[in-house]
Amino acid sequence: MNKTIIVSNRLPLQVKIEENQLNVTPSVGGLATGLKSVHSEGNGLWIGWSGVTDEELNDELAEKVKKAVTKEKCATVPLSQYDIDNYYLGFSNKTLWPLFHYFMEYTEFENEQWESYKKVNQKFADVVLEHTDNGDTIWVHDYQLLLVPKMIKDKRPNTTIGFFLHIPYPSYEIFRTFPWREELLHGMLGSDLIGFHTYDYERHFFSSVKRILRLEVKFNEISYEDRIVKVDSFPMGIDYKKFHEAAEKHTNQEASERSELQKRLDDHLQADDSTKLILSIDRMDYTKGIPNRIRAFEYFLNTYPEFKEKVRLIMLAVPSRSDVPQYQRLKRETDELVGRINGQFATVSWTPIWYFYRSMPFENLIDLYTSSDVALITPIRDGMNLVAKEYVATRTNKDGVLILSEMAGASKEMNEALLINPNNFYGIAKALKYALEMSLEEQQKRMGILQKRLQRYTVEKWALEFMKTLNATKQNNGTIEAKKLTHQVQKEMMIDFNKANKRLLFLDYDGTLTGFVDNPEDAVPDEELITILDALNNLENTDIVIISGRDRPTFEDWFGNESYNLITDHGVWLKTKDDDWDMIERLKTDWMEHISPILETFVDRTPGTFIEKKNYSLAWHYRKADPELAQIRTVELNTVLTSLISNNDLSVLRGNKVIEIKSSNVNKGRAAARWLAKKNYDFVFTIGDDWTDEFMFDEMPEDAYTVKVGYKKTHANYYIKDSEKVRELLKMFISK
Repeated sequence: MNKTIIVSNRLPLQVKIEENQLNVTPSVGGLATGLKSVHSEGNGLWIGWSGVTDEELNDELAEKVKKAVTKEKCATVPLSQYDIDNYYLGFSNKTLWPLFHYFMEYTEFENEQWESYKKVNQKFADVVLEHTDNGDTIWVHDYQLLLVPKMIKDKRPNTTIGFFLHIPYPSYEIFRTFPWREELLHGMLGSDLIGFHTYDYERHFFSSVKRILRLEVKFNEISYEDRIVKVDSFPMGIDYKKFHEAAEKHTNQEASERSELQKRLDDHLQADDSTKLILSIDRMDYTKGIPNRIRAFEYFLNTYPEFKEKVRLIMLAVPSRSDVPQYQRLKRETDELVGRINGQFATVSWTPIWYFYRSMPFENLIDLYTSSDVALITPIRDGMNLVAKEYVATRTNKDGVLILSEMAGASKEMNEALLINPNNFYGIAKALKYALEMSLEEQQKRMGILQKRLQRYTVEKWALEFMKTLNATKQNNGTIEAKKLTHQVQKEMMIDFNKANKRLLFLDYDGTLTGFVDNPEDAVPDEELITILDALNNLENTDIVIISGRDRPTFEDWFGNESYNLITDHGVWLKTKDDDWDMIERLKTDWMEHISPILETFVDRTPGTFIEKKNYSLAWHYRKADPELAQIRTVELNTVLTSLISNNDLSVLRGNKVIEIKSSNVNKGRAAARWLAKKNYDFVFTIGDDWTDEFMFDEMPEDAYTVKVGYKKTHANYYIKDSEKVRELLKMFISK
């Protein structure tokens, strides 16, 4: 039975060692709750760090931890204190966290920490691989493990891998500053499905993928090597029932059952009918905009003095990373601001801000949620923000107002809240006034819509939707017609190859025998390739034909000393092993002088593009251009060219980051068909990567082995990952 494996930095367990005794209890939290059903069903397994370093464990305790977590359907990743200092406290929280939240001034790029991040990600991948078989489903979570999907996929290509990022994904202009940007993107693209909280993050990710890796993106799918990677947004919900029922229970409790905190809140609320409480709950983190919120509250009191002694801001700041200098400075600044404002505005009977710097038990959170008339949630940048959703869930009478930063992911689905810019003090003050004076009817209308949505899309629904989409990636969605060239197919192909009397191999060059490079002239055949081609060329009863859109002079330069069969210019020129070049298509070239100026104007308007002038065609290359600008220009150019060439016996070919104009009478398929007619071949193998190679695939006999390089829609029978795999495949023919 196939397994479902969840991978996160921490296990959903609290593991504590006190006086050499082990205590293991389940964690309470959004992710643990949301994934409970995924984890508990069938063959579920959760992999992560236990929270205890290697240095804290002796052999006996380590064995106890292993047994305890195994009992909970979990497996541990062993981490040392060095790992925690450099991978977690270092790279994850001093590089990725500030960078992804747009705090460039706090971002550190330390190579030692990057190396630790890679090694720890490999540790996680190794533990996953120990517990994984082909066919298993793996769900990797968050920014600490961005490299893990590829590390798993490389070793277990037949697993289905999902990845979810719980923090924002930054814009391309931010992400491009990251020194190891390619490695991070490749790591994430090891997944079959990548999930974000909002479409904005999804859009930023696509932009980075297109601009940095130059990959093709269509709708929400990325063509990556021999796979399609799907990307989608899944806004995370909360355990709505838990918070709503706790609030109902709280509302119905007797006076004697109320907590000390609730009694203090009641004293304040009962002092005057017009008294209101404004709630602010956050981790003490610079992304949460706490100092800005305090200053905005000060601005509110100065701008609307009629609310003095009528409102109170209750601030709960939960300690976080208190040993990091930025967080220490933030704590000092917050303390000073609260002290200054309370000193400035306080009266004998009224303190404007109640400030708590601590964690609070769930019951006290419910006290705060149910007692507060307004929730003021104003992060500068936040992946989702579940506090906003928790506040809404506890409003059993559908009263109360949520003021929410538009920079929080939750704002995208909570339009009925009062949305504000967290840097606009005037806007926050106006929203506070509006919220405090809002009619009960309007409150209930807004809150009712919010509750209905949150009640429907809970954290459990979020997890199920992600898993449903992930499982759907296992199905062939029609994007490709070819089948993967598996080891079994290769074995069958080699049997046919070995028993054949006359064999023919058509080999495309760019993107097939060699990988793509920014400048076409740099794709010179290397020593390994020449060795492979020589060996193939020397096989008895075997014809190899290198067939390319390259021009004749280039192939003469590269292969002039070799006795290969060559077809260039998409089928204009042919050279057999021991003969000179023969022009097999008679073409006019006078059209070039009319088309060249048009292409030149597009080069001038599109930085990073250039024209390659061949003997019988013109190619406009845009592989170095900005992908989004290039996308616009290719549509424009295609429109212009189509109108010009309709009566000139020319055609436009869309290749890999290139548009080529050539005679309609010429294509690789016509040239390949002519060669096929020469002899009676009983084994035919054809491989190519580009749109222009589809003409070849169409002309091949039914029993031919046709292979497309990359994972794209094709008429080939099979597909293969990349040019490296092509060379491995060709070596099989040699070692028959």
